[in-house]
Amino acid sequence: MKEKLLNGLNTVLTINLFFVLFSFGWFAIALLGRSINIPLGFDIWYKLWEPVFTPAIGILMAGSIASGVISWINRRLNPESKS
Repeated sequence: MKEKLLNGLNTVLTINLFFVLFSFGWFAIALLGRSINIPLGFDIWYKLWEPVFTPAIGILMAGSIASGVISWINRRLNPESKS
């Protein structure tokens, strides 16, 4: 049960990581476009920053910390296990 939960958490974190990387790529391209006066969606990205991207980054950080702590506790409680 615990392994299934940890694997599920890691899967969600992986998906979230790619979403955050995509949003960073969009930001970089949109900022470049804005600097040369080509509309590439910077205003839309900026409107989505607070309701979408900030929570995604927070979930990624909290989930990564939680996953690390859970793995550390698992290793401390089961030293014979290699996971």
